[in-house]
Amino acid sequence: MRYLLIFLFITTSGGAQTLSSPQGKSAAIPEIELGKSGINPDSMVQIINLIKTTPPFDFRGLVILKNDSLALEEYFNTYWRATIHDVRSAGKSITALLLGIAIDRGLIQHVEQDIYDFFPQYKKPENRTIRIKDLLMMSSGLDADVFDEKSQGNGLNWRAKDDWVGHVLPLSMKFTPGEKWVYNDASAMLIGAIIEQQSGQKLSDFALDHLFRPLGINEYYWYTGSGGRTGAMGNLYLSTLDFAKIGQLVLNDGAWDGKQVISKGWITEMATPRFNIEDIVPFAKGYGYFWYLGEYFVNGENYEYLYAAGNGGNLLFVVPEEKLVVALTSSAYGEGRGQFRSNKIFQLILESMKH
Repeated sequence: MRYLLIFLFITTSGGAQTLSSPQGKSAAIPEIELGKSGINPDSMVQIINLIKTTPPFDFRGLVILKNDSLALEEYFNTYWRATIHDVRSAGKSITALLLGIAIDRGLIQHVEQDIYDFFPQYKKPENRTIRIKDLLMMSSGLDADVFDEKSQGNGLNWRAKDDWVGHVLPLSMKFTPGEKWVYNDASAMLIGAIIEQQSGQKLSDFALDHLFRPLGINEYYWYTGSGGRTGAMGNLYLSTLDFAKIGQLVLNDGAWDGKQVISKGWITEMATPRFNIEDIVPFAKGYGYFWYLGEYFVNGENYEYLYAAGNGGNLLFVVPEEKLVVALTSSAYGEGRGQFRSNKIFQLILESMKH
């Protein structure tokens, strides 16, 4: 309730605080003065003051890229540019990007492929076809639900095992694949396993070679299970600035520093809404391939955006029409206030835009 009142009734906060300067040059990202980017600096001072003075102090970083340039970079509570941070399930959205790269490279044909083609040892006569796209849409039909501890596909029941795939693929079917959206970790895990199978690499190494290194992302950590598989469902550690680079890549239709890292067609397909989930997920309107879609109506303007979301308030927003990327990192894990706070900060940033 404290966050709700403070954010909804923000007016001013001290006035003595100033915005930090970017902490040195970042490869392929030029800098721009905040005032010249179309964002009101005075409004941002108020937002930064509010973050810094409101307990509990578990907000970590805020990076804004505007018009292909670094407009604002702020860190909080002992964190700084070089600190890598667990963005939790936002890692699923990066797994979707890696699948696009795998398709671009011919390792996977298309998203209509049956996932049992890659793991035929688990195929049974009664198995229904589960397409790769069914996993990407969180609609596999398998008994996997992150919010149901009794679900056999809940991560609590397989993360500690050596053979993740061997536990998840034999699960019973709860509904026809593609029929409805049910949030789970198993879908992203299986996408990662398919990429690993087809590339012959751990997903974290595949990501380094084909995504992170091209973007100048050198410091990262991606959780590996006891069986050796990368946790494609989350627990990826990135700096806030590198998190923002992922958003910039998406904003630029898969291009980075003049090179096409991921095909434009995949970015478009990934960002196409597949399910309306506004009655299920606060702040979201639709769901694509491991990416959420949202919409805010602010100051007479309608902003449509794409975003990656991780527990604790780790959010990455991409607003194509404004050429805007906002990356927020926070460690309010397991608490809904983290998501609310980061969404509210994003909304306030939109309100500070000058038209």
